[in-house]
Amino acid sequence: MPLVRIDMIEGRSDAEVQTLLDTIQSCIVDAFGVPDSDRYQIVTEHKPGRMIAGDTGLGLERTDKFTVIHIFTSPRTPEMKKDLYAKLAKSLKSACGLDPQDLFVAMTPNGVSDWSFGNGEAQYMTGAL
Repeated sequence: MPLVRIDMIEGRSDAEVQTLLDTIQSCIVDAFGVPDSDRYQIVTEHKPGRMIAGDTGLGLERTDKFTVIHIFTSPRTPEMKKDLYAKLAKSLKSACGLDPQDLFVAMTPNGVSDWSFGNGEAQYMTGAL
């Protein structure tokens, strides 16, 4: 059950944002083998000038479509992560026209004690999940 936070510069239509979210979810389901119903996504839109994205010396050229995807998830293998990065770049370009240079992905692994889905319970720890 990944929790996905997406940061972007405002200006996309509701339909464009929905396509972006659906595409991200599809890639995660495919790369990580999680059920499609395990969907937790949060979008934050920023005014122009409120997101700064350097190229880290890689020669990347960023535009106003720059998008950050931060995924909080149980530990995944390096191969699963690389697969997800590639799927996101390819699928977001195809479905949303997002240039792969405008895609930044960060992953934060966590454990079973780091989640509560509601009711003040740790469902992974209690065996409910």
